Amino acid sequence: MVSTRKGKQKDIPKVLSLIKELAIFENEPDAVLISESDLLRDGFGENASFHLLVAEIESEVVGAAIYYYCYSTWRGKYLYLEDLIVAEPYRRQGVGSQLFEKLIELTQSQGLKQMGWQVLDWNEPAIKFYKKHNASLDGEWTNGRLYFD
Repeated sequence: MVSTRKGKQKDIPKVLSLIKELAIFENEPDAVLISESDLLRDGFGENASFHLLVAEIESEVVGAAIYYYCYSTWRGKYLYLEDLIVAEPYRRQGVGSQLFEKLIELTQSQGLKQMGWQVLDWNEPAIKFYKKHNASLDGEWTNGRLYFD
């Protein structure tokens, strides 16, 4: 049985492992530059930069949702899902759905009007997953970023 809970510092090694697994899946195995200490510093304490939910099966972390808050000039504060990750052996067992539904509950309980995320256009399983949850996927916007290495 899958259970979800707020992530704790002790979960960070497994969460980093999940992040690296996602990078491999997205064909970017060398793109992960963060460390456990970065995640501990940035995810816990008074001024945390992100929040964490984890999914467990028999006390083993098998999934994670990493999220933070943004602001829309049209809709106000909203929850942004940075990554929803489920370890490969546990996919298609309801783990992702349970994490996603928990995020929906969290968003609504805080009176927020929007939840956002990105999905790669070639990731058909993820696109189907989000559509199953009645998500609106917009192919109109182009993402912009600056990297400072």
